[in-house]
Amino acid sequence: MALSLGYDMRAPDFGTPASRLYAAALEQCEWADRVGFTSVTFMEHHATTDGYLPSPIVLAAAAAACTQKIIINIGLMLLPLYDPLRAAEDLAVLDLLTQGRLYLVVGGGYREEEYEQFGLSIADRPARMEQAVQAMKQAWTGEPFEFEGRTVRILPRPHTPGGPPIIMGGTSKAAARRAARIADGFMPSAPRFFEFYREELIRLGRPAPPPRPEGPSSNVMFVHVSEDPERDWARIAPHALHEMNDYGRWAKGDPDYPYYEVRDLDELRESGRYLVITPEECIAYAKSAGGLFLKPLMGGMDPHLAWESLTLIESRVLPALLS
Repeated sequence: MALSLGYDMRAPDFGTPASRLYAAALEQCEWADRVGFTSVTFMEHHATTDGYLPSPIVLAAAAAACTQKIIINIGLMLLPLYDPLRAAEDLAVLDLLTQGRLYLVVGGGYREEEYEQFGLSIADRPARMEQAVQAMKQAWTGEPFEFEGRTVRILPRPHTPGGPPIIMGGTSKAAARRAARIADGFMPSAPRFFEFYREELIRLGRPAPPPRPEGPSSNVMFVHVSEDPERDWARIAPHALHEMNDYGRWAKGDPDYPYYEVRDLDELRESGRYLVITPEECIAYAKSAGGLFLKPLMGGMDPHLAWESLTLIESRVLPALLS
């Protein structure tokens, strides 16, 4: 049973101040580690209007310091925006802090304004990605290597021999094939891209994972457990509307993206992407979905409201899922 938390740290003006959200996120990571969650994911975006998490390595390091067992997942890291050597250093330190609990997913992103903010061109994503992945793998050996015409060496070595596996995210055939060439795995935004990854591995003569079963897909992006779902939907709805529409604007109608712009709260609720459900309904949902992915502070939600859900999950849901 996969039990995961996710944080993007959005803090719109009408929501909770960012400082409270960051403190709450660490408290919730410590809680999740104690009650048996398997992973926590930290996301990344830049040039936003609501303070979306721009520094997942920093927050992941803080979470590593207050946990012992839970997997620390950066998913995904916008690697082409980084200096590859500096990224290798920071991630090596993070892998040491986690004692090998680091799980890394990298991607190129899809928003031009993020590249413009750092004086880069989004057209250079593929080349910068390939350079960065190659450089990090060489860096994590701890041995000298050639980089841009000079000899460099990166220490300390990560806790994981050779460094954490580099999983690549993507939303295209090109990304799938690039992942087969240079990465250690592929996490597509839509299942249909996984077959292109397999095909490229086979063409390259490399071991390929089995095809992924089709199975039912889920549109659920948020789960909150409540004794009174109608009451709490009203409290959660403004945050959900903000998240759905902001992501939807970024997506620009991409059919492989799970978010899209909605007109009002009725359309949002009818989408089925934001569930506010009872403990019993949550048990049934988790069993059918194979786990739970929670974003307790979604859209800048009040941490007190988030804790109401987490407390119910601990007392009423987890005993049924982990028994």
